[in-house]
Amino acid sequence: MSFTSLGLHPSLLETLASLGYLEPTEVQRASIPAALAGSDLLVSSQTGSGKTAAFMLPGLHRIVSGPAAARGIGPRMLVLTPTRELAQQVQKATNGYGSAQRLRTACLVGGTPYGLQLKQLSKPVDVVIATPGRLKDHLDRGRIDFSRLEVLVLDEADRMLDMGFVEDIDAIVARTPATRQTLLFSATLEGVVGRLAQRVTRSAKRIDIAPSRAIEPKIDQRAIFADDDAHKSRLLDALLRDTEVKQALVFTATKRSAEALSGALVERGFAAAALHGDMRQRERTMTLQRLRDGRMHILVATDVAARGIDVPGISHVINFDAPRQAEDYVHRIGRTGRAGRTGIAVTLLAHREKYLMRTIERYTGNAMRIAVIAGLEPAARPVGARVERTSGARPAPRGGAGAPVRRDEWKRGGSRPANSGRR
Repeated sequence: MSFTSLGLHPSLLETLASLGYLEPTEVQRASIPAALAGSDLLVSSQTGSGKTAAFMLPGLHRIVSGPAAARGIGPRMLVLTPTRELAQQVQKATNGYGSAQRLRTACLVGGTPYGLQLKQLSKPVDVVIATPGRLKDHLDRGRIDFSRLEVLVLDEADRMLDMGFVEDIDAIVARTPATRQTLLFSATLEGVVGRLAQRVTRSAKRIDIAPSRAIEPKIDQRAIFADDDAHKSRLLDALLRDTEVKQALVFTATKRSAEALSGALVERGFAAAALHGDMRQRERTMTLQRLRDGRMHILVATDVAARGIDVPGISHVINFDAPRQAEDYVHRIGRTGRAGRTGIAVTLLAHREKYLMRTIERYTGNAMRIAVIAGLEPAARPVGARVERTSGARPAPRGGAGAPVRRDEWKRGGSRPANSGRR
């Protein structure tokens, strides 16, 4: 099947061909015709499946080929995303798909100047891509009008709910026309996402795209067991001192622990920084640029903040805090082994977290290799473990220069333990 069989406007097809889009992905084949027919959609699809084009192309088709829009300056299409980085990616893709039509887009996200956003909203705009918090702010101040809105997209709805945006989403949806078409995309459609879907859609068609279980074969996946937090910290120190580590992405469960761990690593001589949702956009952009330029070697990040990171030089992904969902694990380790390179993914596990390893193995269909670092073996040796010392990475002695980072050192001014913050 080709894009020409999906019923899209000829100008969009020409643009897709010029961009090198040859065949639609599974989610695009299922979603685009249904959206063009006017149905509300509930789509279960994973990151990387091509879902941006799945919701954006039918929306642009409607703008290009439909009747002239009502007078006004408000958007005809609204896309809500959980993070700034994702919103910017969607805007970039939209500008590409609609380049022949000279569509006007606006990106409303936190951490960027209000002045530029107000300037974008002062003129007729076709598509607005926004994070819920910043859009709600504009809405409360009367800076945006939804009277012309025809299509509402909730992209990665599960992530937005995980981040606590449910009240903002409900408030935004309540201000949109009842006649709108609503397209909801999420990794899961159960639980709180399902309840949200019931509130915001009407007679929606459900589309379930089975997640790809294949893990990039060029990623060497390892698990290392730790007896306690102090042991885990020494393991991390040894891993990061491995001469094979070019650039490492270290995942933590919370924003607080990302900040604390990155600060402690800097104190120990590592070129490290944190990336999380509380940072201003300028800080995030500068941090990622330092990583891309090779001026920084270790980035400590949360799941949400790391979405969209594409830095070919990341040689290692280290899950300092094990992911609670198998889907998050796949997303995390996908940050290494890019551009044809071989990557290494290491997950540090408490003994009580062995079930997480089994969950991941069932999801991916691949066994995770259990390893130990000589000199830092756990008290209870894991069954089937293989003694492994990464080249040049000897355990640092207690105290003095190069000592391993201890979790109790991650407190700032007597604050709560590093693992107590929200994601």
